[in-house]
Amino acid sequence: MNELLKALNTRLEMLKRAMKLAEKAEKTFPDGHLRVSRNKRQTRYYKMTDSADKVGEYLPMKESDKIKTLAQKDYNKHFLKTAKAEMEMLDKFLQKYKISAENTYNNLIPERKNLVTPYILTDDLIVKEWQSKTFKPNPYKPEHKIHDTKRGEKVRSKSEAFIADTLYEFGIPYRYEYPVKMFNGEIKYPDFTILKVKTREIIYFEHFGKMGDEGYRIDTMEKMDLYRASGIYPGKNLIFTYETENNPLDIKGMRKMLHELFCECE
Repeated sequence: MNELLKALNTRLEMLKRAMKLAEKAEKTFPDGHLRVSRNKRQTRYYKMTDSADKVGEYLPMKESDKIKTLAQKDYNKHFLKTAKAEMEMLDKFLQKYKISAENTYNNLIPERKNLVTPYILTDDLIVKEWQSKTFKPNPYKPEHKIHDTKRGEKVRSKSEAFIADTLYEFGIPYRYEYPVKMFNGEIKYPDFTILKVKTREIIYFEHFGKMGDEGYRIDTMEKMDLYRASGIYPGKNLIFTYETENNPLDIKGMRKMLHELFCECE
C-alpha cells in the first residue's frame, strides 16, 4: 500500500513541475490559435484570431516556427486543463485515503500476530518466508568456500564476502549460490539471488572475479549467453561486478549500485 501512495505522490509532483513549465510558457504565446485543414493530397495551416472568420490567415511552411508555436499554445491550453483536473483528483484521493487492509494485521499485538495467517503478506513476512526456504547448495568444490560472512556463511572469495556483507548490512534478502534451472535443463548457481522486496522481483547478481584470465572470460561469455537464452540478462534481472588481478573489486561502486537499486532509505 505504501508503494501505491508513493507512486501517487510521485505522479503529483511530476504534474506540479510540468504545470509550472506550461504556465511559464503560457505568457510567451502570441494571439490566436491554429487551424489544421487536411485532405488526401496535403495539409494546410491557418492562424485564427477573429471568431467571425472561419477560414483564418494561411500559414505557408516557410513559417513553420509560427505554426509550431501556435500548435504548442493549443496543446498548452488543453494540457493545463487536464493536468489541473488530474491533480485535483489525486489530492482528493490522498486526503481521504487512509485505510489499508494490511493494517488489520499490522495493528495486532504480537501475541495475536502469532496466532493468525494474514491474507496479504507484509514485506517482513514475505522476506521471512523467502529467506527460510531450504535448497541444495552448489556441489562444486565446497572446500573452496573458506571466507566468512557477517551472516555466518562461507563463500568462495573475499570479494564475494564483501558483497554478501553489503547485502546483509543493507537488509537486502539474498541467497548464496541458489540453484537456477536454465532453458536447456542445466542447473546454474548464480553467486547471489536477490529478492527486491517492494516489487517482489528476483534479481541475479554475478561477480566475475578473474576477468584477466582468458579461459575465465570465455567461460563467462558462454554463461552470459546461456543466461540470456534463459531470460536472464542485464537491464532486466541480472546485475554484475568484475575484477582482475590488477583491478580489484570497486567496493564503493558496488555499494552505491546496491543501495540505489534495492534500498528504500536515503
